[in-house]
Amino acid sequence: MTLIAALPMYDWPEMQSELHTQWQRMRGVLLDNGYDAPEKLVYRNGDLPAVPGGIRDRSGNLIAPDPATLPPDELDLPTLWLHPALLITQTCWGPMELGIQSHVHFAGQDDYSGIEGGDGALYSSALVMRRGEGRAAVAAPENGKPILPLELLRGKRFAFNSHDSMSGYLALQRDLVASGESLAIFAGELQTGGHRASVAAVASGKADVAAIDCKSWARSQRFDAAAATLAVVGWTGRRKGLPFISALPLPAHLFA
Repeated sequence: MTLIAALPMYDWPEMQSELHTQWQRMRGVLLDNGYDAPEKLVYRNGDLPAVPGGIRDRSGNLIAPDPATLPPDELDLPTLWLHPALLITQTCWGPMELGIQSHVHFAGQDDYSGIEGGDGALYSSALVMRRGEGRAAVAAPENGKPILPLELLRGKRFAFNSHDSMSGYLALQRDLVASGESLAIFAGELQTGGHRASVAAVASGKADVAAIDCKSWARSQRFDAAAATLAVVGWTGRRKGLPFISALPLPAHLFA
C-alpha cells in the first residue's frame, strides 16, 4: 500500500506555500532515512487508499471505516489517524488520550518557538473575548501557568472547536477544575468545528469567549479581520503541543 502523509492541523489556505515548504523539509528527512515519503500530502478522504472492510486493530476489531465509503471531498481525521498506510501526520493530545495512542506510534512534537504562549514543544491557548467587554490584553505568562479571569468568564457563552480538542476545550476544562471551578461557569457552549470558526463566533456575538491555541491565534491575527476586534483576557496552562504520529515505528530522532 502506498504510504500517505498529511499536515491538516494548521492547514490554512493563506499558508499553503509555508505548508508545502514544511512538508518538503520533512519529506527530505524521511527519504534520507529510507522511508518512501509521498511527494504530495493528502487533503481529503478521496486521497486515502481504500481499506476494504474497514480499518481494524491488531485483534481484528473495526476502529475506522473504509475511506472509500466516506464523502470524498471531506477529511475524516480519525480515519486518517488510524489508516494503516499512514507515514506521518499531526493529531492532538486530546484524541491521543481518548484512545488513538494505543493504535499509532508517536513520532515527535510540533514546535511553538517564537510564538506568544509557546515554548518549544509546549503550547498554551489564548482566552479571547470582544474588545471592550473584557479587560486590557493579557500577555502570556513566562512561567506557563494558567491565567483565568474567573469573574469575567462567569455567565458567558463559550465557543470551542471540538470536545476532544486539548487546546480548545480540555485544557481550559482541566485548568478550571484545578482552580475549583468547571465548565459550568459558562452560561452555554457552542461547538464550531475549528479554532478559526470560534474566533468568528466570538467576534460576531454568537459566543463570548473561546480558547484558541497560540499558533492558531497568531495566524488569526495575521489573516482574519475578526481577530482585530478581540482581546486576550487570559491563558490556559502550557502543555505538550500537537504530536506527529505514524502507523510505523519511526525513529525518535527524525524530527527532534
